[in-house]
Amino acid sequence: MSITIGAKAPGAPAGWLDREATVAKPGFNRWLVPPAALAIHLCIGMAYGFSVFWLPLSQAIGISKPVACPADAGLLDTLFTTACDWKVADLGWMFTLFFVLLGSSAAIWGGWLERAGPRKAGVAAAFCWAGGLMLGALGVYLHQLWLLWLGPGVIGGVGLGLGYISPVSTLIKWFPDRRGMATGMAIMGFGGGAMIGSPLATMLMNFFKTPASVGVWQTFLVLGCVYFVYMLGGAFGYRVPPHGWRPQGWAPAPSSKGMITHGHVHLNDALKTPQFWLIWAVLCLNVSAGIGVIGMASPMLQEIFGGSLIARPELGFAQLDAGQKATIAGIAAGFAGLLSLFNITGRIGWASVSDKLGRKTTFFVFFLFGVTLYASTPTFAHMGNKMLFVGAFCVILSMYGGGFATVPAYLADIFGAQYVGAIHGRLLTAWSFAGIVGPVVVNYVREFNKAAGVPADRLYDVTMYVLASFLLLGLICNALVRPVDSKWLIPEKEAEKFEAAHSIPSGPIGDYGVGEGRFDLKAALAWAAVGIPLAWGVVQTFQKVMKIFY
Repeated sequence: MSITIGAKAPGAPAGWLDREATVAKPGFNRWLVPPAALAIHLCIGMAYGFSVFWLPLSQAIGISKPVACPADAGLLDTLFTTACDWKVADLGWMFTLFFVLLGSSAAIWGGWLERAGPRKAGVAAAFCWAGGLMLGALGVYLHQLWLLWLGPGVIGGVGLGLGYISPVSTLIKWFPDRRGMATGMAIMGFGGGAMIGSPLATMLMNFFKTPASVGVWQTFLVLGCVYFVYMLGGAFGYRVPPHGWRPQGWAPAPSSKGMITHGHVHLNDALKTPQFWLIWAVLCLNVSAGIGVIGMASPMLQEIFGGSLIARPELGFAQLDAGQKATIAGIAAGFAGLLSLFNITGRIGWASVSDKLGRKTTFFVFFLFGVTLYASTPTFAHMGNKMLFVGAFCVILSMYGGGFATVPAYLADIFGAQYVGAIHGRLLTAWSFAGIVGPVVVNYVREFNKAAGVPADRLYDVTMYVLASFLLLGLICNALVRPVDSKWLIPEKEAEKFEAAHSIPSGPIGDYGVGEGRFDLKAALAWAAVGIPLAWGVVQTFQKVMKIFY
């Protein structure tokens, strides 16, 4: 089973991983494809829950409290030291690498995936993501930060990109009659992975924790094995529809909505338009604000509310003992899981809303609400009002996830649907850039404030105002988006020539007896395989969330 990126020899039989081997046969049920996509996305979505590891890793040597490095320690000292603990800001670069490599690999290999098929991409993603976690386990065991950056960060980040894009175009092709729903299903699992992974990781760390270990390297190994099995199951569950397939009795209906082009813009020309770069900025600024919060969700709740999370409001975070910190770490994992739940529901909910409001108006809603909520959270924290604080971030994360689900349709509205997959792959470089900006702002503003002696419950005040300013800039960029100039539209005759030269020859259109299966036993088992862990994550999340308030 080769996962080599390249073309097979002419006339060679199709291997298990080749696209030809995944073409659906008559009688196939298209509802088996979404759970296959979810199996992969729920695994790689744990990237959003990595904040549960920051505090334990920041005291991997000291165990009960961090062993500080010398004040003059440089980058090389940090990467290779075995004598002192890592700073949270240095660990946070793993989170940055996740999304830099995700966006980069999605842009680089998006075209390859269309040729190679989703199964090969899914298998490659499984090896990269699970292998990256296992290499990270070695890094924790040897106390080598560079192995953490290389393993989960770089190799795992490539796995994120391949896994993220593997089901998107496939599901859109399977559900042309429900494109909005298909887009939501394609990426909703990525938003919900932390809802399962965060409480599971916390349970595993507590299980493996000893007086000589914080239990992280063992947790990485277990997660790597579990994710590898699930992702392979998802990859081998992928099928692609036969060329010319469409659901029985369905025909596309023309749209008359505003801000929707009546032609198509080629990928190379799309990058020359101001509309592409304005939408790039819209996505980048929306993601920068949200991703910075996700990366620090767990320590942020712990440091701001401290003892009040365990009915000891008189105790600040620094005054808690090791046992109390372990308790509030579990509660904070519930907060990360709750954000994941709103991330996942926002991807379907806001994408559906955008069909009614339009994409531009939907992003206006994101930015207006976002600016208000980010600017208000320091006040909610100073009031000690956990309900308002948590509620604000839940809404923020729903709009963060909604932005990802809405932007492909925004691109299709502006540039047409013909090349939207390739254009979307290039646009995801905005995610890579945001993966640097968001976490860096949150992590280093926190470190600066901490070094300046700012109390733990006020470490994030300035950060929230900076993130609000990001969304204000996004609001301005979104306002500047206009329909694309007609000079960029492909003339009809040229479009026909291009299609004849570069596309699969057109053939008969029909359902071929494919895709109309019912919810039979096979479908029930496939959905149970992803539904049961998801339900467990929801239950764990709400059990811990209740402890935040009561």
